[in-house]
Amino acid sequence: MPKQKTNSGAKKRFSLTATGKIKMKHAFKNHILTKKSKKRKLAMGHTAYVSPQDENNVKFLLKI
Repeated sequence: MPKQKTNSGAKKRFSLTATGKIKMKHAFKNHILTKKSKKRKLAMGHTAYVSPQDENNVKFLLKI
């Protein structure tokens, strides 16, 4: 039986921490930034963690 492949898009977007959490970047930080507040843009610049409800789906894509 062949090996299962990791989803290429997911491996570029998510990374695993030492404690098992999944790190991700916030969306909506690329363009149309003039109407967004400075506070909102700063918050989107920081990394976030995948919610517990979505963790199983991301782990399936990453074949963890």
